[in-house]
Amino acid sequence: MGAKVEKMPSPAEPNIDNVLAAFLKSQRKRLGKKTFSSYESTVELLKGYLNGCACQSLSKPEGRLFDRHFNATGKEHREFCQLFGPEKIAENLGGFLGEFMIRKVMAGESFKRTSGTVCKKLSKWLADEGYISEAVAEEGASLGALASRELVDAERAARLLHEAAERLALDVRAVEDEDYVEFDHFTIARVEPGQIWLEVWEADGRPHPRGPIPAPKPATRLLQKGWDVSCALVRHRGAWRMVEVANVYPR
Repeated sequence: MGAKVEKMPSPAEPNIDNVLAAFLKSQRKRLGKKTFSSYESTVELLKGYLNGCACQSLSKPEGRLFDRHFNATGKEHREFCQLFGPEKIAENLGGFLGEFMIRKVMAGESFKRTSGTVCKKLSKWLADEGYISEAVAEEGASLGALASRELVDAERAARLLHEAAERLALDVRAVEDEDYVEFDHFTIARVEPGQIWLEVWEADGRPHPRGPIPAPKPATRLLQKGWDVSCALVRHRGAWRMVEVANVYPR
């Protein structure tokens, strides 16, 4: 008996581009010019994220459809958002509101707060239009509401930690190897006022809490256990300190 052949799916109708255009059209009627502009910007960023990253989560048949059209030239060439339907929006909101918004998007706290609100509204609209279930919409709305708060808290905390590291002004080139932990993402194991503990992978191949590490109290009021901090660590005067701080990533 011959091998089973999986049928390649067809391009979706309507596709993500169509659906997002319809969403923006519906929002234009109720929003002021400034607010609508932020909705447009968020949707463009979401499309950019989907076109650039969402193909990694496709099934094998979907992947073959994507490769066939993405690698084509002329009229046959299509991007992710021109091939797949609105269910893929909901599937990828977590990635969009997570590391992508923190690492890739150079924007202020206000815009990041708004981006969470836009995704919350988008999830509800997709359900109202019958594109996704109410349960999926509720999950997307929860992600959006959480992102509105946590993206802003993470950005504020990162700025405070970075400023503290800058004031410390340690030259990592003069530090002995045993007193230096290279730049990486470290998970927060514990938070107390004015200090945190970070999980560092040790020689036994397991992560162990390292601390207490001094941190500004306003930052520790924002940070949460389980978040990640991208930084390097230096042991200075017997205590570990954060240097070269870049970003803070919510769960």
